[in-house]
Amino acid sequence: MGNLVAIVGRPNVGKSTLFNRLTNSRQAIVSDEAGTTRDRQYGKCEWNGREFSVVDTGGWVVNSDDVFEEEIRKQVIVATEEADLVLFLVDIKNGLTDLDEDVALILRRSKLPVMLVANKADDGKDLYGQYEFYKLGLGDPYCVSAATGSGTGDLLDDVIAKLSSVPDVSDVEDDIPRFAVVGRPNAGKSSIINAFIGEDRNIVTDIAGTTRDSIYTKYDKFGFDFYLVDTAGIRRKNKVTEDLEFYSVMRSIRAIENSDVCILMIDATRGIEAQDMNIFQLIQKNNKSLVVVVNKWDLVEEKSQEAIKTFENAIRQRMAPFVDFPIIFASAVTKQRIFKVLETAKQVYLNRKIKIGTSKLNEVMLPIIEATPPPSIKGKYIKIKYVSQVPDTQIPTFVFYANLPQYVKEPYRRFLENKMRDNWTLTGTPINVFIRQK
Repeated sequence: MGNLVAIVGRPNVGKSTLFNRLTNSRQAIVSDEAGTTRDRQYGKCEWNGREFSVVDTGGWVVNSDDVFEEEIRKQVIVATEEADLVLFLVDIKNGLTDLDEDVALILRRSKLPVMLVANKADDGKDLYGQYEFYKLGLGDPYCVSAATGSGTGDLLDDVIAKLSSVPDVSDVEDDIPRFAVVGRPNAGKSSIINAFIGEDRNIVTDIAGTTRDSIYTKYDKFGFDFYLVDTAGIRRKNKVTEDLEFYSVMRSIRAIENSDVCILMIDATRGIEAQDMNIFQLIQKNNKSLVVVVNKWDLVEEKSQEAIKTFENAIRQRMAPFVDFPIIFASAVTKQRIFKVLETAKQVYLNRKIKIGTSKLNEVMLPIIEATPPPSIKGKYIKIKYVSQVPDTQIPTFVFYANLPQYVKEPYRRFLENKMRDNWTLTGTPINVFIRQK
């Protein structure tokens, strides 16, 4: 990827704050707690008519036994391997530390251009602290305040100058569908994405809630471009005790809201639980298409067709009345049926975009309605005269025109929806059925 800038440094020097400043967003979680950012976050920065990608990394800690810090270090190494330019952040208020020197040693050995950025220079008195950073051997430090934006203009001017003069062709397209991988903590969300893409882009540990940010990964398979979104494990409200985790939950909810298809991960060893139902209801409330993946199927002893049918029936009974969605039994560890998950998500997305001609709709639905008309109310007979699909809607939306639409109740509306699903491929996607006055 060309024109990619990686922000690295030890924990709590303001990398995520600078990332948000450069990308003009609040995409990365910001907290005073060190080690908040645990995965790579990608964003776009535009400056003076030029655009480049920015990646925010976890804090780089050398010689640590902490499981997260080991994973963070791996993330930073991957990010710097991909980058064209590295912004090495240090804290001008705290001064030079041994960790800064360790990171600088590794960066000097790399062949990437490095810009030394002294962050938290919030006022003129802080500028005197920049001189000790010359010891790192990385040239003049750029004194900035990521929180206020001070000095970032001069920094960006030099970033643009150091990047390739070849115009960057953006590879981020707004019309590419987004598949959000959602579920309880530790259901295997990051594991299945890593199995899809064949690299450890998303951190995988045995600790629930490892993924704190929603990570977008562009993927190309089966001749179909889309984004995979790995979200933070969603927990019950009474278990969200940290501000940090609260923001992670909000980000997961926003990821669901901004997706087209949600891949709901269910732990086969635990079955469907109340929290799975909460996530399902959130997906349904936001009119998102759904693929259910029963993960860790390799750990289940009884794998007969009868066991599968029993599990499927249990899921559909809990999620009724919406039961027209695919269920896939898979294992992220053994990669059993993982590509079937993507194939199915692709098909569900296409179902979401279905267009049905008005003549075909009326040819199929009017005889069904005539054979089973809406029940009369107060001696008044309801006549549905024709049906059409509303164009350019988020989900398939159909309007049935009747003489007395106010008397058509929810059970009959559901009957019409079921007949639509019987005659057209709408599996996995919600649809809207409206009754309007003719």
